[in-house]
Amino acid sequence: MILDLDQDQDSARLKDFRSEFSFTLIRVQEGGETGPSVSWSWLCVLRGSRDSSEGGPAADGGLKESRWPEQDCMQLNPSFRGIAINSLLAIDISLSKRLGVCVGARGSGAPLRSMVTLLALSGHALPWLCGTLICLWRSNTLAGQEVLVNLLLALILDLMTVAGMQKLVKRRGPWDFPPGFLDYVAMDTYSFPAAHASRAVMVSKFLLNHLVLAVPLRILLYLWALLVGVSRVLLGKHHLSDVGCGFALGFLHFSLVESVWLDSATCQTLISIGTLRWTPLL
Repeated sequence: MILDLDQDQDSARLKDFRSEFSFTLIRVQEGGETGPSVSWSWLCVLRGSRDSSEGGPAADGGLKESRWPEQDCMQLNPSFRGIAINSLLAIDISLSKRLGVCVGARGSGAPLRSMVTLLALSGHALPWLCGTLICLWRSNTLAGQEVLVNLLLALILDLMTVAGMQKLVKRRGPWDFPPGFLDYVAMDTYSFPAAHASRAVMVSKFLLNHLVLAVPLRILLYLWALLVGVSRVLLGKHHLSDVGCGFALGFLHFSLVESVWLDSATCQTLISIGTLRWTPLL
């Protein structure tokens, strides 16, 4: 049996149920046509007492020891930490829904949907992996091949790490759209963390660190990484927290690749193995 209780309801009313029921307070987010709001309702879930569920008195004829609701994992006073986390998650969901202006053909950002989709596609794993392999195949300098091999390994590291975290967390997007074909190709089937944001930050940091670029190009590269993450929120694919964590994860991937940088000799060995021209030492 479920009763809808107000937050300011007198606690004495709850005590009346202690003799017959154990109960748990849970908070349910309210939503409407425009998405979930930050207000909460209290639901009291009542369960039959252990005495009644187990058939009354014990088999030996004695009365069973009465159990307080606290012993049934009831939490009437949630911690400040729990309240803060739940509030932040509610705000994150609400803002992410409101910012999804390019969702569907009738959204306020529908005219920009094609451009935003193209911007998001620039952060997809497939163009970067294929482009890196093509550049590596056409490169004829040891220095260029060294940089491209390390970039390829960084892309693979980012792809596998994000896919693993998404499978572990399994958080849905704010609009809970089913993954598309390109999402399955890149193993980007869940929301947290944002794979495009992670890849954009990692690639931009990598290129800025290993290419000599003019100041306008460096600014554009930073701006591109930021807009790739924002585009995923506008399309309703990710929450704001997903994109923020994706940015942080991309920076960590870049730092890891730089710390284990492969030298030219190792890269040449990997290229020889990949092209089936490697002759192991006997």
